[in-house]
Amino acid sequence: MSKVWSKRFDSSLNLFIEKFNASICFDKKLILEDIECSIAHAKMLGHTQVISSQEALKIISGLENIKNEFLEGKFSPGAPSEDIHYCIEEKLIKLIGETGKKLHTGRSRNDQVGTDLRLWLRKEIDNLDLLIIDLQKALFNIAKANVYTLIPGYTHMQRAQPLSLAHHMLAYLEMFQRDRERLKEVRSRVNTSPLGAAALAGTKIKIDRNFTAEELGFEKIYKNSIDAVSDRDFCVEFVSASALVMSHLSKISEEIILWVTDEFSFAKLTDKCATGSSLMPQKKNPDVPELIRGKTGRVYGHLQALLTMIKGVPLSYNKDFQEDKEPIFDTVETTSSCIQAMTILISEGIEFNVDNLADSVENDFSNATDLADYLVGKNVPFRTAYQVVGEIVKYCLKRKILFKNLRIDELKKFHNKFEEDIFENIHPINVVKSRISKGGTGFVQVEIEIKNWQKKLLL
Repeated sequence: MSKVWSKRFDSSLNLFIEKFNASICFDKKLILEDIECSIAHAKMLGHTQVISSQEALKIISGLENIKNEFLEGKFSPGAPSEDIHYCIEEKLIKLIGETGKKLHTGRSRNDQVGTDLRLWLRKEIDNLDLLIIDLQKALFNIAKANVYTLIPGYTHMQRAQPLSLAHHMLAYLEMFQRDRERLKEVRSRVNTSPLGAAALAGTKIKIDRNFTAEELGFEKIYKNSIDAVSDRDFCVEFVSASALVMSHLSKISEEIILWVTDEFSFAKLTDKCATGSSLMPQKKNPDVPELIRGKTGRVYGHLQALLTMIKGVPLSYNKDFQEDKEPIFDTVETTSSCIQAMTILISEGIEFNVDNLADSVENDFSNATDLADYLVGKNVPFRTAYQVVGEIVKYCLKRKILFKNLRIDELKKFHNKFEEDIFENIHPINVVKSRISKGGTGFVQVEIEIKNWQKKLLL
């Protein structure tokens, strides 16, 4: 097959180098976007009378036919075409003849591929946003049903203070909300049209870049033609935002993996989201969160690959940029599938052991701060109260007892301000209830946030 540039050369390309140079095996994913881009370009060429209206209509009709053939499974782009852009152009020329050769007037594959990728990524960002909303709704449903369910809170993986389980789950809604906001910001920069920048310098052909931008739904156009064809910042930004999504998915995956162990027993997996062992019949394995945790590294790797790709290339377009697509494509696939898997796991795959959770917060020293706060309420300086409680903890550890096992006369030996009501104050349900500061785990504050999220998620 002759190449678009073959008249410049005396001999054909080495067959291995031809395959090495080609991108059709992966950029064919952009076929619909490439056709959409070409239709907008053809309309513009007709609008500006660079080609006649009849020629523009003929080209558009041909492109629509190619699109329909693809959607009906009658056209499968692939080798020996070099890339999806030339593949479509070649098919168009075969379909409508010489008029098809006019489509590429006033543009280059450099601005064409940049446009296609932005069209594709813009759509995928919108899809990711919808998937994250579904995950937030799944987390919200657990939160709403568990306002008064208690769970140990941890710092440094050590028991810290008891929490409302709802408060714990709402923390993830906040994380994923930030992810949505980041993706929205990335989308605004993705939504800039490079079409018409041509190879790097613009064109003398009478084109209308604002016309094609509007046709394709772009908010604006690149103001500098060199920047238009060489900018891959949006790719890095997108994968960076996706890496943070994956980090949050990995974080909750790690917690679920811990929660369903016999050692924690905070939750159990349902049969819908667990697998067994080929050897040990008693096993129920948390494969879903483990896979999500593992796949996080793929997206981190893509981020590093893209940063490395752009770090040393001079202006403007370079073939290095062919390496932007596979990381982007796989990042979208990996992130979207992991969000969907986590949504199913949260919705159908996990059940909390409420009784075990209640027992866990009854049998530790996570109410120690409340013992100190009790004394603060009696006008004892906090640092003094802190030291008093430290001595009480040490006393209890030596005797292998908890605060609730102490008698009031024992407590008074440490400080005379303790009274009988201390035992009610340090009961876990009251400990959680008392956290009334804005954003705290107190039930009143959690109920407020439940209502706020209900509005945000339009539930």
